[in-house]
Amino acid sequence: MSKKIAFKTLGCRLNQYETDALASSFSNNQYNIVDYGDEADVYIVNTCTVTRQSDTKSRNIIRQATRKNKEAIMVVTGCMVNNHREQLEESLDNVTYFVGNEEKSQIVNLIDAHFKGEVFHPKKDATNLFNYDAAKNTSHTRSMIKIQDGCDNFCTFCIIPSVRGRATSRPAEEIMENIKHVLRYGFKEIVLTGVNIGRYDYEGIKFDDLVEQVLELPGDFRVRISSIEPEGFTPKLYQLFRHPKLAPHLHLCIQSGSDKTLLKMRRMYTVNEFRQIVADIRKVRPDFNFTTDVIVGFPGETEEDFQETVDVVQEIGFSHIHTFKYSVREGTRAARMDGHIPNKVKTARSETIRQLTGNNKLKYRKSFIGKQQTVLAEKIDEEGFAHGYGEHYLPVKFTARRLKKNEFYQVTLSGIEEGEEPMLKGLATIKATV
Repeated sequence: MSKKIAFKTLGCRLNQYETDALASSFSNNQYNIVDYGDEADVYIVNTCTVTRQSDTKSRNIIRQATRKNKEAIMVVTGCMVNNHREQLEESLDNVTYFVGNEEKSQIVNLIDAHFKGEVFHPKKDATNLFNYDAAKNTSHTRSMIKIQDGCDNFCTFCIIPSVRGRATSRPAEEIMENIKHVLRYGFKEIVLTGVNIGRYDYEGIKFDDLVEQVLELPGDFRVRISSIEPEGFTPKLYQLFRHPKLAPHLHLCIQSGSDKTLLKMRRMYTVNEFRQIVADIRKVRPDFNFTTDVIVGFPGETEEDFQETVDVVQEIGFSHIHTFKYSVREGTRAARMDGHIPNKVKTARSETIRQLTGNNKLKYRKSFIGKQQTVLAEKIDEEGFAHGYGEHYLPVKFTARRLKKNEFYQVTLSGIEEGEEPMLKGLATIKATV
């Protein structure tokens, strides 16, 4: 009887890519993937440490993991291990193995050796940052493709360079082979992901060159760019958004609308430079969808600084914002800064941004009523409706004849279901190609 294994992933899409690759490898080795809440022989938690809340959530999930099977193997991996290994080893007695990011790709070998009664020592090797098989068996209809890891920016609030290391770009030929594999597996949406993908540079191939190469691959698929920093944008990259395969959506991280705050954060751009990127892309695609990250309550942020952020949020009209209350990360420069903001103030500012985001989201999505979206059907519910995302990363619920998962449909949008997460709805008349 095959062993049961369950995964829990916290944090970014890069973590999700690595979990998908691991799960697929375990499936290929005859392990049975089960839900995290079910009884399993192995539990793997891929942690996040970007905020204190991430640490707390990771700890709670780890502690709960083996309740259904006290004899299960428990593996904790990811950024929290790199950041707090000693503390975790002292405080969590239900964990069998702690595995850092550098050795994460070797977890399959580690678990196989365990069940054979053998000892396996994962090796720290930079090449292992990309040493994952192309993921075939995943729970997603889109395939994450890791193109880069690490970061050299050293923003004053960020722990990521300490837990992910310095910026490293994956060889372009490996990326192309990875994509070719998942396309053969039947995936129709590719998501390019990493820590700071705009800084991709492998033997003279820059990020825009890589995107161009991916778009030139044959097949009925589309490409989505994951979270990206407002640096490294080139005229060539702007023009690539004319390509029908490249989705008109970016999660472009602004963090603050105050130049004074951006300087203290050690961000590598000004608010006007950010505005110019948005304007240049909207010259190519006027209805382009921008989402972003905003940190409120950074040390020294005044009411005037925060109002500048509010103004920029309203001006650009981000359709979604990941709002973070500034969280102290030991070992960062921001932790040593003066002027830390009371949590009550950070909470109020966070709520202001959330309300603005809700208004922007509903307004942007309503602007598509009467228009069409090419939607990739991700699931079909019990009532016979398909759910998926259009090219602008808009959630759509629709009907069509002979619905099938993982197919593109041309959907005419007829309305919107309002709620906490407004969803567009419509009717698909034909299957579509990209």
